Amino acid sequence: MIDNNSIFTQRIRLRHIHCFIAVAREGFLHRAAECLNLSQPALSKTLSELETLTGVTLFDRGRHGARLTAQGEVFLAHAQRIMAALADAGDVLAQQAQALPPPLRVGALPTAALGVLPPVIAHFQQAHPHLRIQVTTTHNAALLAQLQNGELDLAIGRMADPHLMSGLLFELLFLEELQIVVHPKHPLLSATLTLENALRYPLVVAPKGTVPRQNAEALLAASGLSLPAQRVETLSPSLARRLTLQYDYLWFVPSGAVQDDLAAGRLLPLPFSGPGISEPVGIILRNQDHASGALPEFITAVRREALGKPS
Repeated sequence: MIDNNSIFTQRIRLRHIHCFIAVAREGFLHRAAECLNLSQPALSKTLSELETLTGVTLFDRGRHGARLTAQGEVFLAHAQRIMAALADAGDVLAQQAQALPPPLRVGALPTAALGVLPPVIAHFQQAHPHLRIQVTTTHNAALLAQLQNGELDLAIGRMADPHLMSGLLFELLFLEELQIVVHPKHPLLSATLTLENALRYPLVVAPKGTVPRQNAEALLAASGLSLPAQRVETLSPSLARRLTLQYDYLWFVPSGAVQDDLAAGRLLPLPFSGPGISEPVGIILRNQDHASGALPEFITAVRREALGKPS
């Protein structure tokens, strides 16, 4: 008999029930093991575990196979009801999943996800409350690859080299400028503002191989400087923003990610600029696809939001 029902229900697993039903159906352990793609010792071990959990003998095993005991017959009826209930649950979930419209799969640069997408998504889902939107944020090369592989419906990213843009269409939204920002009480603001002085403080910069990183290095190289060893490399705007707001970090950041903080005065731009630090950011689509469903309306919403971006 089962001495502790709570322990029984906590420790029993579906593999116990699968193995039990298979042996009851086949009548022989070796046949049940073949059906389950298990070794016979593994099956025997699972049955022993189940009998230990129930506290009763479920099968009489002998030369003529495995026959259910009276307790086994009782347990079989319950086990079959459990499996039938799980199958019914799976059918219901599958029907609901088929009834749902497919999600809108959007990829974006982390800076674009912070700057452009929040108002677009908020207003769009007010008009489409049942639409699911899946957002992927990553670096530009990964966005382009996922779009080409059909994993995304559209991306908000940067124009790239022709071999990376194969099969893709780019529509310019705005030019995103690299800026160096600090919090308003940063000690650098009370000193002589030079890049050389600025690099005495820790900074946050994008990882190597990204466009913002290349632009940061180009800006410094134009003044004969390079990135210092004391730096944090990250694509996370939230981490970079917190370091910049709460500590004395300088943040090399595309303007779109900090437009709200700049407008509110929470962050201040340093007056450093250089050639070629503005990059085109736009909507990227597969050129063989015809936009359907909610995608055209979403693209229109992105264009409308981008009208307020610096160009």
